[in-house]
Amino acid sequence: MLKVGLTGSIAVGKSFVLGVLAELGCHVLDADATAREVVAPGTPGMQAVVDAFGDDILNSDRTLDRAKLGAIVFADETKRLQLNSILHPFIISADQHGIAVVDAALMIESGGYGRFDKLVVVHCRPEVQLERLMARDSISREDAERKIAAQMSQEEKKSHADFLIDTSEGFDSTRQQAEKVFQKLSALRRM
Repeated sequence: MLKVGLTGSIAVGKSFVLGVLAELGCHVLDADATAREVVAPGTPGMQAVVDAFGDDILNSDRTLDRAKLGAIVFADETKRLQLNSILHPFIISADQHGIAVVDAALMIESGGYGRFDKLVVVHCRPEVQLERLMARDSISREDAERKIAAQMSQEEKKSHADFLIDTSEGFDSTRQQAEKVFQKLSALRRM
């Protein structure tokens, strides 16, 4: 099976593209959803995160306080990279089905993109990204800019891509691009 990584910066439309690829028949794994599963109470992933960041990142019921952990890792790049290096092996090993498309926002930063046959990078114009993030998370412009700045730039991510999908022009344009990428991936798979 052809293994494809799907990545892009925060609030660029990765989930929509992943949905289109799933509709077209790709088997998909959403690494963000899997990341929530691998840090459930009592899991080795949760223990590894607590070992690295301490009990202060836990709620009273021993579940992960995502807001507290997020505040730590978005304020300190070293801590963010540390968290990624802890979680990504758990996320990848959670898939036992020969996944065709794996969606992970920080795939390039973690080095995980090297595990895939092809890499699709989803991107959009910076002003579109900023507006989407502010609306999606109900946060200020300053907070949105800080979150965006904490990640690798879209331009740098694009330099690693085998395929690019620009979501700036909305759903119809994005769907058309995703369908074209799917056709190319299907052709590669048949080779």
